[in-house]
Order: sequence, then C-alpha cells, then structure tokens
Amino acid sequence: MNILLIGCGNMGGSMLAGWLAGGLAPERFTVVDPLLTEAPAGVTLLREVPQVGKFEVILLGFKPQQLAEAVVPIEPLAGRGTLVLSLLAGVDVETLARLLPLAGGIVRVMPNLAVALGKAPIGLFGAVDSVGRAVIDALLAPLGEAEWLIDEALMDVVTALAGSGPAFVYRMIDALAAGAAALGLPREQADRLALSMVEGAAMLAAAADAPPGELARRVASPGGTTEAGLKVLDADARLAQLMEDTLRAARDRSVAIAQAARTAS
Repeated sequence: MNILLIGCGNMGGSMLAGWLAGGLAPERFTVVDPLLTEAPAGVTLLREVPQVGKFEVILLGFKPQQLAEAVVPIEPLAGRGTLVLSLLAGVDVETLARLLPLAGGIVRVMPNLAVALGKAPIGLFGAVDSVGRAVIDALLAPLGEAEWLIDEALMDVVTALAGSGPAFVYRMIDALAAGAAALGLPREQADRLALSMVEGAAMLAAAADAPPGELARRVASPGGTTEAGLKVLDADARLAQLMEDTLRAARDRSVAIAQAARTAS
C-alpha cells in the first residue's frame, strides 16, 4: 500500500511519525509539502503533487481554504482504487465527493497529536464500503483508537472532545498545580506532581473495568479527603456544567468553520 500525504504540518507530521513508529516502512510514504525542509529517512519528499503514480491512500492535510486550488492535481490520482482520508476541518464528505468523484472512498478523520504516540482518539465518518473500512481500521491501528460515527454532524462534537480536548486537559492540570501552589506547595513541585498524577490516573482508567465516574467513587472513602474535594466539584453539578459549556463553545465554533468552508467551496 502506497500512501500520499498532501501537507505535512503538525497533524500530518504526527500521523507520519506514528505510522513509522508503528513499524510501517518509510518507503510506503510520499509527502508533498512545499515548506517542509526534510522528511524522515526513506520517505519521499516532493514539492508538488506528482502527475503520475499509484497511491492506495491519499491523506489531505493542507488548510481547508486551499481545497479548491489543491484538489485540481489530486483528482487524477484519486481513482477507484484509492481511499481519500481528509483532515480538513469543516469540509464535509459531500463536498469532497463532488470534487473527487472517482475516488474509491472518502473518509473524514479527526485525530489529535497523540497519534505520534499511538494514543489518539480518532473520529471517522465517510462513504466507504466494508472492505475500505477494514483497510482504514488497519491503517489507523498504530495511531490510536478509531471510532466510526453514524452521523457526520457528530464530527463537530468529536472535534471539540478529541481534537480540542487535550488543551482542556492541560488547562485542568495547570489549574490543579496552581491550586496546590496557592496552598503552599512550591509551584515547580506542584507542576511535577500534578502531571504525574494525571498520567497515572489516565493509565489506570484506560485499564480499568469501570467508567471514570465509578473509579472516582471507589477512590472516595466516606468522610475522607477525596470525598471532601468531590463535594466541591459536584456541588450544583458545576464541573459537569463547565465541561458541557466548554465543549459546546468548541463544537459551535467547529460548526461555524464548517459553514464557512461550505460557502467557500
């Protein structure tokens, strides 16, 4: 399987790093990026989309506003035997199918930068048959946990949760450390402890046989310190409301970007 990456910025580059770390041969990859100074050893780097070549997978990783211009040289390469994966925020499958009508399948992909570590949640939606879906599942397996969505509109929610979510978690880690510092712990020490705690908690949650809410209950002994803190977080459901409001704001912005992209295309 030959894979063509058109655009290799933060996300495209992270996916390439994840694939290579997962054992995929670098010779399978061709990167098209006019600004990239060098590619990993064995990966072909081009400045323009090749006029000829056979690629089983084409990954669209450029800016959405470049779509109308960028798609022109891509169309001849996107035939029946080619799956097109799109990282283009807000560009729906219908638009891509109209611009690449001969493609064997078109799938929108929403990961985050943890693909480089093989630990990313990956939202998927697309027009692809069962064989194509199996190929995509196998291809994305080294990058993280893929989730197929039943409704394309849910891509905006996945963008808020999986795409923007790491920034929200980083803010919470920072807030935990700042709270400990306000109570007297040296800030650098608080930073290290907060980060280590969250890392360990996430690993335990990933391996647990119960959802996070139940895990929190198990940690909280009656009348203990954890219960006292949880009562503050749970009062008037304010943490849950804060998270809902945060995700709604990100989701709504994703919807607005999508509407602008449809208008532009």
